[in-house]
Amino acid sequence: MQITDTIADMLTRIRNANSAKHDTVDIPASNMKKAIAQILVDEGYVKSYQVIEDDKQGIIRVVLKYQGANKSQVLMGLRRVSKPGLRIYSSSEDMPKVMKGIGTAIVSTSKGIMTDKQARKEHVGGEVLAFVW
Repeated sequence: MQITDTIADMLTRIRNANSAKHDTVDIPASNMKKAIAQILVDEGYVKSYQVIEDDKQGIIRVVLKYQGANKSQVLMGLRRVSKPGLRIYSSSEDMPKVMKGIGTAIVSTSKGIMTDKQARKEHVGGEVLAFVW
């Protein structure tokens, strides 16, 4: 089975595992997905991730984060913005704010994958990959 939008697949896997209150979720690895997972860890939406090397491309195992004994979700929402059929680009001045600054936009720039705050600070624009809140 060929997946056309691998980033949307990653976000959907994380969203579904989070809704089902799973502890971990496995995702086929790529460098872009590793960078997105690192941003999710840095921003505090997931606990951690590790790359498991196997004979093919490898697997990213993301450890999800919950609050309290009843496992209330830390990661409230994930939304893919730029899709293969419709790419969404933004300059550093017009970078979108997610939930009026509460959430995070993940942006692919010429300097790598970073958050909207980092892109504004470094004055670079790029493709808006996803919104996380």
